[in-house]
Amino acid sequence: MQSCRILLAVIFILSGAALAPASAQDGPLIDTYLTDVQPADLVPGATSFGPVRDDVPVAAVFRGSETVGWAFLTSDFVGTTGYSGKPIHIVAAISPEAVITGVKLVKHSEPIVLIGIPDSKVQALTGSYAGIDLRAEAESSGSAHELDIISGATVTIMVIDDSIIRAGLKVARALGLGGLEARVASGPRRQIDMARVTESDWQTLAGNGAVRSLTLDVGQVNAAYEAAGDARAIARPERGEPADTFIDMKAALVSVPSIGISLLGEAEYANLKSWLKDGEHAILVAGRGRYSFKGSGYVRGGIFDRIQLIQGDSSVRFFDRDHQRLGHIAAEGAPSFAELDLFRIPADAEFDPAAPWRLQLLVQRSVGAIDKSFLTFDLGYQLPDSYLVPQAPPVLHDDEEEANAKSALWQRIWYDRRFEIGGLAVMLLVLTAIFFFQKQFTRNERVFGWIRIGYLTVTLVFLGWFANAQLSVVNLMALGGALKEGFTWDAFLLDPMVFILWFSVATSLIFWGRGAYCGWLCPFGALQELTNKIARALKVPQWTLPWGLHERLWPLKYIIFLGLFGISLASIPLAETFAEVEPFKTAIILKFAREWWFVLFALSILTAGLFIERFYCRYMCPLGGALAIPARMRMFNWLKRYHECGNPCHLCAKECPVQAIHPTGEINPNECVNCLHCQVLYQSGDRCPVVIKKLKRREKLARSAQGLAAALAKRESEPKTNI
Repeated sequence: MQSCRILLAVIFILSGAALAPASAQDGPLIDTYLTDVQPADLVPGATSFGPVRDDVPVAAVFRGSETVGWAFLTSDFVGTTGYSGKPIHIVAAISPEAVITGVKLVKHSEPIVLIGIPDSKVQALTGSYAGIDLRAEAESSGSAHELDIISGATVTIMVIDDSIIRAGLKVARALGLGGLEARVASGPRRQIDMARVTESDWQTLAGNGAVRSLTLDVGQVNAAYEAAGDARAIARPERGEPADTFIDMKAALVSVPSIGISLLGEAEYANLKSWLKDGEHAILVAGRGRYSFKGSGYVRGGIFDRIQLIQGDSSVRFFDRDHQRLGHIAAEGAPSFAELDLFRIPADAEFDPAAPWRLQLLVQRSVGAIDKSFLTFDLGYQLPDSYLVPQAPPVLHDDEEEANAKSALWQRIWYDRRFEIGGLAVMLLVLTAIFFFQKQFTRNERVFGWIRIGYLTVTLVFLGWFANAQLSVVNLMALGGALKEGFTWDAFLLDPMVFILWFSVATSLIFWGRGAYCGWLCPFGALQELTNKIARALKVPQWTLPWGLHERLWPLKYIIFLGLFGISLASIPLAETFAEVEPFKTAIILKFAREWWFVLFALSILTAGLFIERFYCRYMCPLGGALAIPARMRMFNWLKRYHECGNPCHLCAKECPVQAIHPTGEINPNECVNCLHCQVLYQSGDRCPVVIKKLKRREKLARSAQGLAAALAKRESEPKTNI
């Protein structure tokens, strides 16, 4: 029972990244964030803000005594949840003519921006929305402006764009700015005719508008980039003849019975009905040509970032969980397509199948090593009247259903990352087997060496560069702020890889100390060790620091950690800045695609590691220092030692890769990374003096036994003499 309490306590302590403050919004937050903005930031020449109105959460912006605009917070009007699962808060202002006059990003938790893309770049892009005429956006359903995307932050920028435009339209309509008025239903509402089932061929469906198309050729795409004026994109035109098909994309609302049965066939339509829940719809998207509407980003991130469905002020982005592949189109006369996919529209999207909508295609073109240029094209869709009937008054969803939909977010994220979770689970099972059966694994030095190299390679490539599952001291620094505000389990579970890794770290501290993570599961640690092995193979000299100096350098990592933790209690953003002492972001998360000074620092650390194995782990890693503090609480001592270790034998101490063994023979659990090299030597009949001595004693006893047996045999063979 005591061990269970300890385990739970460690899990809570080490889960700083997931223990996020509860973010329930009980009312408008405009007052909270308006203090972070100057009036002139939103309207040129403005001098002050007025009080927040009671009917609409906006504040007047004054230039002297003249009202020149209205300030609002986007998250007060629309959902602004980003890739991090937390809201992106943006303060904007709108003029009496319904023109956006200024925009400022005031708070976000987007990881790709926090750890790699400069905040100034995102702020500049957000500020570029000043000047957008919302009247034109209302007429075009939000497509009158060009969507500018920063490479590496596609989802984040799309959320920012969507929230600014939709929130701006809601404010303009609520206040009647620019002649925009609140939407009212005109005429009777309509719904899908679920009773009518009529099968049609492809030509009929395409002719009556049940199947809509977006067709682009190479010439049209090149012309669009020229019109956009992006010189880098113009310099890299799409190759091929102008008339060559770039993409031929079709879309259809297959949750309509007649359309679904015609395109999918009865069996597939039955599967579709069982897949869809109440209030959900589905579209079929088919494509052919040289450009894919799916791309490959969804394989890793779980989000289809090249398409989104837009209806009025709302947009729907599709996740891997809302996607199914289709083998073929059942309608007679249908052409063949390279891509056939079904996408589910969730009930909380409030999608109206009877209203017009559009499928927006994001076209991207590489203009550099990591930079891309983007354009958008729309496929408009209106369900034909023949598939509709008058609708009864709508039934509203209650708050409980909405809460359930929000609480299911973490489940969707876990499902979307199931491949990565499965890979990590296999890695943890293999590592557990290595530790529990270390005697068997370390019996052969050569075989175990290759096992360790293979495992570290998987840690670096899969866990680090692919899954970006690199723990950081920033996770622990977030604990101070989180404990002040409390946490929710939903937030705790939003990042499955971090959750599983921290849980495994907490468990391993009980059993093995810090070494399970630092020595086997840390991608940057794996990078250091693998590069050092390459250096050894190339005969790079290895330096062994004198024990006295080595021992005095140990405390440095603890000092760095405690300093960062102390700063975090005053300001977590400031602590995150100083946490750049960790090269993890540069070397693992961003794969060295960063400013030169960050790259130079990371390469300097790795260069030192070529001469002193795991130099950073030994002396500088604040995360290692944090994990080492509770390392002595482990319940078991798995590493076997002889009485002769340290006196007179010093073989293990001399060969320990991180010098974690004292000259007197004791292993320091705060510094040990559980590489198990000492356990290889423990069983070595060629190198360990104790084992060699035992083997010689056994050989001597065996020879004595053989000699005695031979003497007895000889005596038995001699003829007996009778007296």
